[in-house]
Amino acid sequence: MDIKMDIKIVTIDNPNQLNLILGQSHFIKTVEDMHEAMVSTVPGAQFGLAFCEASDVCLVRHSGTDPELVALATKNAFALAAGHSFIVFMKQMYPINVLNAIRNLPEVCRIFCATANPLQVVIGETDQGRGILGVIDGFASKGIETEADIQKRKGLLRAIGYKQ
Repeated sequence: MDIKMDIKIVTIDNPNQLNLILGQSHFIKTVEDMHEAMVSTVPGAQFGLAFCEASDVCLVRHSGTDPELVALATKNAFALAAGHSFIVFMKQMYPINVLNAIRNLPEVCRIFCATANPLQVVIGETDQGRGILGVIDGFASKGIETEADIQKRKGLLRAIGYKQ
């Protein structure tokens, strides 16, 4: 059997450079469980999530607490159209606040990235469907940090409250 695959790049539309998480799951229950994980981990969480169903009617399922973020997640998930992938956009919070809660959901298989950088998703497409092969998160490295850069990094982490 001769199977062919096309490789495509889908650029994630993120006009406000919001933090997002892109991953893969395996069950329609993902939408409700992820919603519950988000709101129980961060009180007042502002987010939108969408999940690409990969069987039966193959719909983009969605949920969230912010209608604009739900619409953004849904639009991007539909552009990906990659089996059992999910995307979560969030405001006034960081992925680090919810990554463990999301990773610990029994249906979550993998996290591809958590970022606010420009994001391109490498998609493989066959006659059966589409899947995520990888991501291009941000830009290529431009150098190696110096001692001054190390001090700046450490200062930033303390200024935003992630280190003491």
